[in-house]
Amino acid sequence: MKFFLDTANLNQIKEANSLGILDGVTTNPSIMAKEGIKGEDKINQHYIDICEIVDGDVSAEVIATDYDGMINEGEHLAKLHPQIVVKVPCTENGIKAIKYLAGKGIRTNCTLIFTVGQALLAAKAGAAYVSPFIGRLDDISSDGNVLINQIIKIFGYYQFETSVLAASIRHTMHIIQCLDAGADVATCPLSAIKGLLNHPLTDKGLEVFLADYEKVSF
Repeated sequence: MKFFLDTANLNQIKEANSLGILDGVTTNPSIMAKEGIKGEDKINQHYIDICEIVDGDVSAEVIATDYDGMINEGEHLAKLHPQIVVKVPCTENGIKAIKYLAGKGIRTNCTLIFTVGQALLAAKAGAAYVSPFIGRLDDISSDGNVLINQIIKIFGYYQFETSVLAASIRHTMHIIQCLDAGADVATCPLSAIKGLLNHPLTDKGLEVFLADYEKVSF
C-alpha cells in the first residue's frame, strides 16, 4: 500500500519524504487555506513546489463545479507538472469531466466518494483514483471501512484498473484497516503515519537494551 500525505505543509512533506515512505501527496482548497496560500498564482506555484519534493503523484483539486470550468481547470492543472493528478468531485459534471480528461490522457482522482455506486461510475469514466472518505463516514456513525472493503471487492470482480485511495483518514487504526482491506493508497496526516511506529514494548525493549549496555560498557 502506498502512503500519500494529506497536506499542503511543505515541512511535513519534507519530513515524511525523509522517512523514505512517502509515495505522493493529496491536497484540496481547505488544506491550502489552512496554510494561508491564497490566489491562483500562489496556489499553482505551491503545487509545483510540492511536486519538486515528492517523486509520486500530487492531487490538485478543481474549484469549479460546472463541466466547462472543470475541464478548463483540469487542463490547466495538468500542465503545471507531470506528477499532477486532477482531483474532481463525484458529481454528474465531475464524472463527465473525468471521462473527457481521461480521453486526453490526463489522470484524475475522483474525490468525495461515499458509496460503491459513486466509485463504480468514476472507475467506468476512467478515473485513475477513487477517493472514498472513511473518516467522514465514521463521523456520522457509518462504517467507512465497510465502504473501502466493498469498493475493493467490486473492483476486483470487474478488474478495474482504478486505484482505491482511502481518504479522510483520522488516525493510525484507519491505516491498519485500509491495509487489511487491500487499499492501493492511504492518504493520511503525518501524525497517523508516525503512529505506526508506536508500541510500548518497543520503548521498553530499547530501554532494557540501553540499560544492559550501560552495565557492560564501563
